[in-house]
Amino acid sequence: MQLQFAEITNLLNEHQLLIKSVVPDAVMPQVSAMAYDSRKSSANSLFFCKGAFKPEYLTTARKNGASAYMAETEFAEGAGLATFIVTNIQKAMALISAAFYGFPQNELFIIAYTGTKGKTTSSYFTHDILKTATNNQTALFSTIDRIVGPRPEQEFKSHLTTPESLDLFHDMRTAVDSGMTHLVMEVSSQAYKKDRVYGLHFDVGVFLNITPDHIGPTEHPNFADYLHCKLQLLVNSRICLINAETAHLNAVYQAAEATSQPQDIYLFAKQDFQPAIALPAIDFRYQSEEADLTASQFKLYPQTAKARALTASGQYKLSLPGNFNESNAVAAAITASLAGATTAAIQAGLAAAYVPGRMESLQTVSHGTIYADYAHNYASMKALLSFLEGQQPDAKVIVVVGSPGNKGVSRRAGFGKVLTEYADVAFLTADDPGFEEPLKIAQEIDAHIDHSKVKVTIEIDRKKAIAAAIATSTANDIVVLAGKGDDAYQKVNGVDTPYPTDMVVAKEIVRGL
Repeated sequence: MQLQFAEITNLLNEHQLLIKSVVPDAVMPQVSAMAYDSRKSSANSLFFCKGAFKPEYLTTARKNGASAYMAETEFAEGAGLATFIVTNIQKAMALISAAFYGFPQNELFIIAYTGTKGKTTSSYFTHDILKTATNNQTALFSTIDRIVGPRPEQEFKSHLTTPESLDLFHDMRTAVDSGMTHLVMEVSSQAYKKDRVYGLHFDVGVFLNITPDHIGPTEHPNFADYLHCKLQLLVNSRICLINAETAHLNAVYQAAEATSQPQDIYLFAKQDFQPAIALPAIDFRYQSEEADLTASQFKLYPQTAKARALTASGQYKLSLPGNFNESNAVAAAITASLAGATTAAIQAGLAAAYVPGRMESLQTVSHGTIYADYAHNYASMKALLSFLEGQQPDAKVIVVVGSPGNKGVSRRAGFGKVLTEYADVAFLTADDPGFEEPLKIAQEIDAHIDHSKVKVTIEIDRKKAIAAAIATSTANDIVVLAGKGDDAYQKVNGVDTPYPTDMVVAKEIVRGL
C-alpha cells in the first residue's frame, strides 16, 4: 500500500480540513504505512497525532521510521518530517485511511446496525443468514467478534463496537482481499461522535431503537447529542430500515428522508402496533406464534408492494429463547433480503443462529436455571427479565450485575430501576470498572433500588458474587448473570485483565456444589 502526498492534500482540501502542509525536499512524497500508535510506526509511515496525545509519542514514531505526521497543531518534535496540519484529526484520519487502503468499502455490500439494544444480536442473525446466502463470503464487525475472512484465524475478539477508522478500513481491505463480498457491522453512537466512520456510506442502514444510554462525562453530554449521533447512520445510508416502534420515530424517519427516497425507506413493527404519528404505511408486520426458554417462532407479513417484492416474508423459527429477539430477527430477515438472500437462506440462517454471550443457560439440579446474557442497560435488562418472569412467574429472580466505569453513567440509575421492577435478590459487583472505584459504581446503582422490594448485597469480586448468587438459589429459581455475556476480560485501570466469562465461572461453581 502506498499513498502520494498529493493525494492526501487533495482529499483534505476537498473536505476543507487542511490548514497547512509542509514537505521537506529530503522526504519522499509518499507513505507506505500508517499508524496512530507510535509503537506501531514503521519506515516511511504517516503518524496521526490523535486523542490523548503527548509530543513524546511523535518522537517515538520518528525513531521507528515515520516520515510524516498529521495533527491539529505543529510540534517541534516533528521538525524535518512532512507535516499536515488539519482542523479535525479524526475526520482526516478516516478519509486518509480509506484512501490508503484503496476505498475497500466500494467493493463490499455493507449492512450497518445502530440502536441502544439489539445491534449485536441483529448483526449476528444477519451474518448467519448471509454466510449461507453468499457461500461464507460475509464479514462481521461486532461488539464481540470480528470476522474478516473464511479461515478460523481470521476471526478474533473485538475491543470496540466500531474501531478507529484506520483499523476499520484495514480490516475492510483484509476482508475484500480474502474474498468477502458482504459486510455486516455495528455502528455505535461513539463512532459518529468520534468521527470513526466519517465519509463512510452504507448500502443498508438499520435503526432498531433508542433509549437513554451512553450519557456521561466521557461520552454524550445529553440525550439530544446521543440521538443526533445515532441518526447519522440513516443520513449516511442508501436504503434505510426502521423499527417503527422506536421512541422518537418522527425524528428518526426525518433523518432517513434527508438522504433517501421514500421507496428506499422500510418500516417494520408488530402486528398490532399503531404509530402515534402519521407516517407512510408500515411495510412489514410480524406476529409471535410461540416463544419459550429454548426457541421462538414468528411470522413476517408484507404490507406494501415494495415489501412484497422482497423475499423476507414467511414463517421463521429462531433457536434463541425469548420473543424479545424476534424484532432483531425481523430486521435481519429484511436486510438479508435487501442483500439478495432467498427465503430459504433466511429461514436456515435464523434457525441455526447463535450469538455468543446471549441467553446462555445452565440447568442445575438444586440451584435452578442460570442465565448469562450481555444485557447491559435498562432496555435490554427489562426485555430479558420480563420475559423470564413471564415464563416462570413463581420463580425467585436473582441478578448479578455491575456497570462499566468511565462510561454509560446513566445506566446505573436504569439498573436500579429495572432491579426494583423485576428482581427479588441483587448482587452488585464489578463490570469493567476502568479507572473508577467499583464500590462507588455499585453504591450508585444501589441508591436507585427500592430495598423494600429487593434484597441487595454488594460483592465487588465478580466470581464471589456469582458464587453467592448460586448458593442463595434453590431448585425453582432463576439466576441471571448480566452485563458481560461472553466477555473474557475485565477492564481495570486501563488493563484488559483475563476473566473466564460468567458462564465458565458459573459451571465451575455448580460443579463444586
